[in-house]
Amino acid sequence: MSSSALESLKYRDVLAIVKGARNGAVYGAKVRMMLLFRSGTLREKAKRPYDSFFAGLLGGYVVFGQRSRKGKISSVNQQIVIYVFARVVLALARLAVKPGYGLPGVSEPNNSTAISHYAWPVFAAVSWASVMHLFRWHDAELQPSLRGSMVYIYRDADTWDGLRNFLWHNK
Repeated sequence: MSSSALESLKYRDVLAIVKGARNGAVYGAKVRMMLLFRSGTLREKAKRPYDSFFAGLLGGYVVFGQRSRKGKISSVNQQIVIYVFARVVLALARLAVKPGYGLPGVSEPNNSTAISHYAWPVFAAVSWASVMHLFRWHDAELQPSLRGSMVYIYRDADTWDGLRNFLWHNK
């Protein structure tokens, strides 16, 4: 077999892998859409109610849970997972106050409205209180980019000796 034929075969193999991954994603999307939007009760549609949980568990571990060769977790992966975690917590909080789904007493209409009204301000306040406390007393435990931002905003703001590094340059 000539070298050009061999390279062509390798190229075709790579394209076959890409096409297979694409087809798997399209098929998975079609199956999900069919389960979500076809008629029938949720119980009738979901014969395996935990399949998406276990698929996410496996996918999250394989795609986002692996360490690099140096033993570190990618900062991009950390940011994606933290973003997803925050969205999940917010969705669970909304579900907790939803009538028929939520916690007893919490999901009653009057309580649900009040909790929904104050939930975001409380969430924002507790998040910032937590990061400020951690930054002051345990800053090494914060994710490096968050710690760097906090140093720039708070610690470096305390250091200036003239107009130049007060307005134009930090430190």
